[in-house]
Amino acid sequence: MMNPEIEVRGLKINEVEALVGITRKNIRFYEAEGLLTPRRNSENGYRDYGEAEVRVLLQIKLMRKLGVSLEEIRRMQGGVHTVGDGMRRHLVTLERDRNNLEQAIQLCAGLTDRQERLSDLDAGSILKEMEAMEQSGATFQNKQRQDVRIRYVAPVAITVLMLLLMGGIAGLILWLTALSAEEAPPAFMLAIIALIPLVISGGVVLALVQRIREIGRGEIDDAKNY
Repeated sequence: MMNPEIEVRGLKINEVEALVGITRKNIRFYEAEGLLTPRRNSENGYRDYGEAEVRVLLQIKLMRKLGVSLEEIRRMQGGVHTVGDGMRRHLVTLERDRNNLEQAIQLCAGLTDRQERLSDLDAGSILKEMEAMEQSGATFQNKQRQDVRIRYVAPVAITVLMLLLMGGIAGLILWLTALSAEEAPPAFMLAIIALIPLVISGGVVLALVQRIREIGRGEIDDAKNY
């Protein structure tokens, strides 16, 4: 039986966030992935969350805590796979991950006897050993893929483009001010036009700073944990 606290419609996203324990960014992410499809309120056009949406989010949260992929969740939601089908497929993945982890543990355990400094370590021979293990089906964690934070590129690029656009507008304003008194628009209009790029530029920079802080806190990666 569903908790009576959620047997309602018209919940706001912050109420769903508190009720389910999933951040609103995660909720929006699942909506974008097509795993959650709340109805729209016909009066104001806002998303309308209720019992069904809360139930779906709890199901998603459970599956993600177990490590089930989004694609597998999508298959189970669509009825292509039952829960049992999904779990059997996921168990195969978990078994493979466990075997890989055990091999990594054995390799790391062998390195605990090495007394040399990292600068003296023959990493090449160990990498060859790992490559041989990978050819046999092993998979090691490759943390170097996380070293390049390309996710910062998009917000920075957008910010630069916006600032260039604002610079162009500012240049246009300067050109207008150079016109003769007869050709130039009124001074108050020039002042208003001059404020527009300043306000927009300030907003863009503020949004960039906030976005980078969110990325730094890992909010973008929350969906990987739920």
